[in-house]
Amino acid sequence: MNNILITICARGGSKGIPGKNIKLIHGKPLIAYSIETAHKFSKLHNVQVGLSTDSFEIREVSASLGLSTDYLRPAEMATDSAGKLPVIKDLLLYHEKLNHITYDYVLDLDITSPLRTVDDLQVALSLLIKNTEAVNLFSVSKAHRNPYFNMVEEQADGFYNLVKTGTFLTRQSAPKVYDLNASFYFFKRSFFDSYSSAITPKSIIYEVPHTCFDLDEPLDFELLNFLLSNKKLDFEI
Repeated sequence: MNNILITICARGGSKGIPGKNIKLIHGKPLIAYSIETAHKFSKLHNVQVGLSTDSFEIREVSASLGLSTDYLRPAEMATDSAGKLPVIKDLLLYHEKLNHITYDYVLDLDITSPLRTVDDLQVALSLLIKNTEAVNLFSVSKAHRNPYFNMVEEQADGFYNLVKTGTFLTRQSAPKVYDLNASFYFFKRSFFDSYSSAITPKSIIYEVPHTCFDLDEPLDFELLNFLLSNKKLDFEI
């Protein structure tokens, strides 16, 4: 059976939604949804769950939800400009040393995009296992805009043109594109020896077949709280 490390990364500072990682949503801290999903997935696989945070408050809340850790994120990885991949890798190396194990896969669950199911994770993992050339997989959603058809960007001369050009007369005839919903990322262990970006020449996707979005602004938080509180989702997280 494959050895899988689930990483849950929760920085203490948040400017868009202050304290969002442990902010209550539908009666639970936001981080609880990812921890619960991790525990459900753990029942199906040989899994260990790691928490990366620079916040003692987040560590305490997580411990109360069944995820305890002695790991504390290094200060240089807890800034606004710090990338997430080095954070995941540092946590991976910590747990490999702690547990005397080399993991086969890493699954990162993003706290601020909790609308994923265990079935989503199961199917996504099987896709990555099946594709022997792929090094990682990330979740996406159907895009409502298309850079070939109805998205523009500023050119060097100050005028505007399509982001990508083609001879398409309708959005439906343009190449299919996707929105990154940031919900989860699967990585083969070898990924961390060769890549510094989650989007590589050997990445594949899993299209989430239901509502899934990232909480960037306070309005996003209120929308998700409404959906959960009023049972508007047609799936269980």
